[in-house]
Amino acid sequence: MSDLESKLQAGITTATDADALSAWARYPGSIAMTAVATGVAVIVDSQVSIPNVSMIFVIPVIVAGVGLGLGPSLCSAILGALAFNFFLTEPRYSLTVDDPANVWAIGLLFVVGLITSGVAFTSGRRATEAALLRRQATVLQGYSRDVAAADGVDAILAISSQALAALFQVPAVVMLVRQGSVASIKRVGNLAPKEAELDAALSSLETGSAAPSGVYPNLTSRFDFWPVRTPEGQSAVIGLAFDRDERPSEPDTPVKIAAGLLALALDRQDWRDRAPPD
Repeated sequence: MSDLESKLQAGITTATDADALSAWARYPGSIAMTAVATGVAVIVDSQVSIPNVSMIFVIPVIVAGVGLGLGPSLCSAILGALAFNFFLTEPRYSLTVDDPANVWAIGLLFVVGLITSGVAFTSGRRATEAALLRRQATVLQGYSRDVAAADGVDAILAISSQALAALFQVPAVVMLVRQGSVASIKRVGNLAPKEAELDAALSSLETGSAAPSGVYPNLTSRFDFWPVRTPEGQSAVIGLAFDRDERPSEPDTPVKIAAGLLALALDRQDWRDRAPPD
């Protein structure tokens, strides 16, 4: 159990660092693709007289939009228009444009690049969201199997915190609440809830509603909290520490599915604990 938790903690830290690094690495990638497209366009223009050679610069815009994101795609669109002006319109190797027709060509290339980058980015984002949903479905399927086989409240809480951390790749905490106070805590990640955050978690349980971080009365908390109440009176709280800049738009659905499975597991364990020995 501890080995799995340490792997998830390392995975959360690694994913955060990798995301920050890749965000900066995407722009050099878009610049490199535009440079390659410029070289191809110059060679083609020097060998063959063809119209619409500027469309070569749309290719890196599409690739960047699908694979790198909206920012790098817009970067490719701007650089492509400038490169077309500098290398392929008269006078060459200058940003000055003598022919009004070339002004329209450059402007059209830029507009096409903007539209293409938006369409490509939207398509790429939908593909990413679909992949995320598939991964979350796999995690929830594994969680339902593991929590059903768990024996003991601590095991249920530990498995639940691991599954929730894996769902979103963020620090997660699951708290068992008895008689108005936190009786047991299991967490994954490098954040432990502070006293004020424990109070916010209990408040979420009392009101029966989710308490997002940064929203009154959960203003200073690093965690979003979701209450868990079972038909047999068991109580728990789920906490997830999302990055403020990368908070998913709709985390409620997978969290509520996990909360429902947690509630069933807690009631089953309570029934086992109260059952008379054979």
